[in-house]
Amino acid sequence: MKFSLSIIATLLGGIGISLISGVPWWGFVCVSFLVALVIHQVPSRSFAAGFLGMFLAWGGLAWWIDWQNASILSKQIASIFPLQGSSAALLMLTSIIGGLLGGVTAITGSYLRMSKNKS
Repeated sequence: MKFSLSIIATLLGGIGISLISGVPWWGFVCVSFLVALVIHQVPSRSFAAGFLGMFLAWGGLAWWIDWQNASILSKQIASIFPLQGSSAALLMLTSIIGGLLGGVTAITGSYLRMSKNKS
């Protein structure tokens, strides 16, 4: 239950903070950190929840932006990388990077909560 709640809170918070104009691209990781700080889980579950939540949030937002401009920009950017111009591969790479950032900040929040409890 906590795991599912963490994924949903991270997903919705990540999308919400990303849609606010003026917030830098890294602002979403604060959501993952705070969710892991508030919802107590073991660090591995916190990482997984942060990863999945941000993977879905960043992937969904990247897909939405890509869909709105008919994949014009993503195909050009994918041709710069060794992705053979595949916009789907670029979206997957973007999602994985977002997921890793969300997971690392979530595990940091989990360890911070554990250290506060031991003190």
